[in-house]
Amino acid sequence: MSIFLTKSLNLFTIKSKDFTRILPSLMSRHQHRCFSTITYEIKKRIGYITLNRPEVLNSINDVMPKELSTCVEQANHDSSVHVIVLSGAGKAFCSGYDLTYYAQNKNEKAVQDMPWDPMKDYVSMKENTEHFMSLFRSSKPTICKVHGDALAGGSDIALCCDLILMANEAQIGYMPARVWGCPTTAMWIYRLGIEKAKRMLLTGDKITGIEAEKLGLVLKSVPREELNVEVENLAQRMATVPINQLIMQKLLINQVLENMGLRTTQMFATLFDGIARHSPEGMTFKRRSETIGWKRAVKERDLGTYDWTTDVSLQETKDDKN
Repeated sequence: MSIFLTKSLNLFTIKSKDFTRILPSLMSRHQHRCFSTITYEIKKRIGYITLNRPEVLNSINDVMPKELSTCVEQANHDSSVHVIVLSGAGKAFCSGYDLTYYAQNKNEKAVQDMPWDPMKDYVSMKENTEHFMSLFRSSKPTICKVHGDALAGGSDIALCCDLILMANEAQIGYMPARVWGCPTTAMWIYRLGIEKAKRMLLTGDKITGIEAEKLGLVLKSVPREELNVEVENLAQRMATVPINQLIMQKLLINQVLENMGLRTTQMFATLFDGIARHSPEGMTFKRRSETIGWKRAVKERDLGTYDWTTDVSLQETKDDKN
């Protein structure tokens, strides 16, 4: 009897240790189900984070940035995960901030009543910047799969990843550079260099995956039907490297950008983003979004058919002259 009890206790001890070892992984798999804007799952050493608001093109709301960084943190604390892959559900990767919520409706988080408090805005937007930058500062490599458009704030998220693979026909751009915004992560500068960053941010143009690869903004652009395989092959190749080696190589490379003043640049970019939303032109854009709807206001912004300083349609002015 004593021998039987001893063996039973030993077996229980072994199973208890095994349960303790796998408990964090089981918990992380359970916890991801609680997210409202993100899905998270683990397969073969890869943590898959998916932006999951497809009905609004994965636009950013108040919840998504925090949930994104929480997922990254979970993956970093999970010893079964070597690599993180970020993607978007549905048609788009991420269309940027939800302008129905932030621009078309009255929203003090986006635009305060005058006189506005720049530091209140800065603290709020800096939180989002840091959430996005969790992808850059993640100890484990992050790969972004851009199968559809990555626009405005969505481009901020994508450019924080270590590597970006993009579908040929997908578009990326920061159109709010024309009015009502400044890219708070400032990663355009560090990825493109001075002249090419100016080319993008002084026009607010969108470019395709093919053009983005030529500029050096993304690692590779491929036909959409080949994108999944390209991402999986790269992620699986990295996943065969020990985690400590991955962390060391990433720290080595990232510290170069940190020493170039990345944090200071982001401080200015986040401040300028607040100024852009509260400038006379920014307030005009907000009023027009509330009046005619954000989709028409964005179209006018992107086509350059509205003078935001004088609050006059350039198309109407042109028609008057004719």
